Amino acid sequence: METVSSNRRVVVTGMGVITSLGHNVADFWSALLAGKCGVDRVSLFDAKDYSCQIGAEVRGFDPATLMDPKEVRRNDRYTHFGFCAAKQAIADSKLDMTKADADRVGVIIGSGIGGMWTIENQHKVLLERGPRKVSPFMIPALISNMCSGLVAIELGARGPNFGIVSACATATHAIGESFRMVRSGEADVMVCGGAEAAITPLAYAGFCSMKAMSTNNENPQKASRPFDLNRDGFIMGEGAGVLVIESLEHAQARGATIYCELAGYAATCDAFHITQPDPEGKGLSQAMSRALKDAQVTPEQIDYINAHGTSTPYNDKFETLAIKKVFGEAARKVMISSTKSMTGHLLGAAGGIEAVISVKTIQTGEVAPTINYETPDPDCDLDYVPNVKRSAPVKTVLTNNLGFGGQNAALVFRQL
Repeated sequence: METVSSNRRVVVTGMGVITSLGHNVADFWSALLAGKCGVDRVSLFDAKDYSCQIGAEVRGFDPATLMDPKEVRRNDRYTHFGFCAAKQAIADSKLDMTKADADRVGVIIGSGIGGMWTIENQHKVLLERGPRKVSPFMIPALISNMCSGLVAIELGARGPNFGIVSACATATHAIGESFRMVRSGEADVMVCGGAEAAITPLAYAGFCSMKAMSTNNENPQKASRPFDLNRDGFIMGEGAGVLVIESLEHAQARGATIYCELAGYAATCDAFHITQPDPEGKGLSQAMSRALKDAQVTPEQIDYINAHGTSTPYNDKFETLAIKKVFGEAARKVMISSTKSMTGHLLGAAGGIEAVISVKTIQTGEVAPTINYETPDPDCDLDYVPNVKRSAPVKTVLTNNLGFGGQNAALVFRQL
């Protein structure tokens, strides 16, 4: 077996997104900087009896533009998003598999919930038409690792391949674990991120019963308001965000365009409660501190934080506290925004699109705002880049995600 450096530098060479704000990176980024909101009334099902009737749906997207129509029919909506975002990212990276070592190219695209549309539709078939009418593609379509598998089949990539499931931290964990594989020499290239399509009757019923979602149904565009005093719950979004990452040497050898370096990653657990974050921010602050240490940067060197910022009363308060714990006086100087104010919360895909945002922020020197920030909360008193984008030199970015189960993940990207 070849000897590979165990501490290689890792870079980002490709990006792809499917969101309510755009079906490619350019459209998505333009809408984000303009402060546009992708939240509207739910159209995927009749939500009139639900306490939350709004969401950030992906509208007008045809997966058959990037996916075999036969595979579209056989697979779940979450896989459509993840596969197509991966195809975009691979095309963006200009990775040529005829010249790559297929055994050293891997895929980890996670989903927090997986094939909810498939589960609900096939359960209806079972009840109405009996077990013999349930699709033979049901099980492959619903499982959360299938997107990774299909992307690998499409590419012919035989390297590390699986799905990660850690609720709303899923995509950040997927990117972080892929980063470790490239850095350690287990792989040269990883296609990584997350995909989600949980705007379904059953998923909404469950989240509404938890009273986790906003009930501001009359003002969909204003409902997601992270860090604002009047926030009342998250708004669900759907879509996917995928990166291509590879070792610096591999990228340079093939003449790839390098966007930035992925420099640090950490994962922790609150070990506190199944849904509520630790009120002292212990787990998240540890994740941020360890990610910074892994990247060998200080809090003062972070120019921008893409916060988890879900627009729930607990998360935003405790995330602010965790940032203050880690950053000290520097917490007052660092720019922070929650782009979920525009995209909604993509659950297991959130970290994927927010990784793309982090990379674009470094590339462009433009910081996306936190829209709908109108009434300051005394517990959330940092610089959340309110309502309007900001132009500023950004060399180093920290991005956070938290998931039910107390799971935390953080990534550090920096200018190469």
